[in-house]
Amino acid sequence: MQILRSSKAQFEYEIHALVKAFYPAWDLKILTPESVIKDRKILEIPPVMELEFGENEVHFLIHRDISHTYTWHTDNVSADDYKNTFGRFLYTLLREETGKSLPWGNLTGIRPTKIAMTMLDDGACERDVTAFLRDKHFVSEEKIALSVEIAQREREILSTLHYEDGYSLYIGIPFCPTTCLYCSFTSYPINVWKERVTDYLTALEKEMDAVAQMYRDKILDTVYIGGGTPTSLSAEELDRLLSKLKSTFDFSTVQEFTVEAGRADSITEEKLNVLHRHGVTRISVNPQTMKQETLKLIGRQHTVDQVIDAFHMARKVGFDNINMDIILGLPGETREDVATTIEAIQHLAPDSLTVHSLAVKRASALNKWIEENGITAFNNTEETMRIAEKGARDMGMSPYYLYRQKNMSGNFENVGYSAEDKYGIYNILIMEEKQTIVALGAGSITKKVSHNVAEDGSENTLIERCENVKEVAQYIERIDEMIERKRRLLESD
Repeated sequence: MQILRSSKAQFEYEIHALVKAFYPAWDLKILTPESVIKDRKILEIPPVMELEFGENEVHFLIHRDISHTYTWHTDNVSADDYKNTFGRFLYTLLREETGKSLPWGNLTGIRPTKIAMTMLDDGACERDVTAFLRDKHFVSEEKIALSVEIAQREREILSTLHYEDGYSLYIGIPFCPTTCLYCSFTSYPINVWKERVTDYLTALEKEMDAVAQMYRDKILDTVYIGGGTPTSLSAEELDRLLSKLKSTFDFSTVQEFTVEAGRADSITEEKLNVLHRHGVTRISVNPQTMKQETLKLIGRQHTVDQVIDAFHMARKVGFDNINMDIILGLPGETREDVATTIEAIQHLAPDSLTVHSLAVKRASALNKWIEENGITAFNNTEETMRIAEKGARDMGMSPYYLYRQKNMSGNFENVGYSAEDKYGIYNILIMEEKQTIVALGAGSITKKVSHNVAEDGSENTLIERCENVKEVAQYIERIDEMIERKRRLLESD
């Protein structure tokens, strides 16, 4: 464990994210005067870095063979710009200390395209956005161009949605065939929980009825069923779920209806026929990689051939909007492995491709794997990112949404590529937070988005959240409480 001591509880998230980006192998802990220390031995660990906040200056000490001290003078820094200026100071010193730059500069948030989108919405031109991201945040020219391209495309895609009087719906199915090595989502092995699926659907249906009543005067724009792996359910259970959903909500205005078919070992022709019969317009068949050894290592119980068969089966059933997900930076994978995966996907010719950079989540089994094998097994690079991008563009796809996560391999990003008119609208909405998304099911989070206009004509956005409990049994038992939480949020002015 590496310790960073700070004299003040301030900007811990940004500090942790930036330092980890430069030193990804570190198990970093920030200690402040307000820190709660359960293990007293931590206090005996010498700090690798120290941060001292003074009245008119900030000192950052890095302890190596020879300690280095960096000083930031804050006399002329306005209160409004203090946080951003601190971020630039920290990034600059870490860049000098390590001799490397980050593709996203000092940006630590998960939605970098939101900056470009907001600036464009406010009347800025592409040149203004480029200068801001380059000069204020040290973003590379390549990532700036990607951000602007995506922001412009997002604005066009979202132009037909109903922000004020509309909403989108998320349904969570928290079951999977098995839990993948890298996964931190709320999911439970379907074989263990199959006796409770009926109870879960009953609770979910009760939540559907309540939400449909609360939002009876709203326009439903998109519907997304995720997980977990929704196709972990049997064909009969899927039919029950979709029949209830279609009979409870008005689908006449729905522009996109997505179901994550996801893992090939959960897909059957019977299930695909159920989805197609109920009007699902977009599905995902996600290999993550086309290297069999890696699939086994990460806990995917299917084969590469099963992925190919599932994709062809979906085409045969009639799906004309199929997404595939891959993850770059998986343990032991090389540039040649990525190139082989992209080539295999090009032969299938999906309608969209989502390229994820592996993110090491604290709640995933991947952390234990790293302890045993080391972080050097992960090798996501600019080259592999470009291989994936070129592969997507060669299929006639364009980037249409982007987001980042903490502890991403190579400090890169996740990008969705799509053929024209095959975009995943919900994916953009969940990132840009421009429309209310009502989320049903265990572990889901509802986000109510309100757009308010001030007296001076300026618009501000208020985002309020409401969480459902994660544990399936608790969700079933406390469904009335979950409904009441939503009622207090959604029916408030």
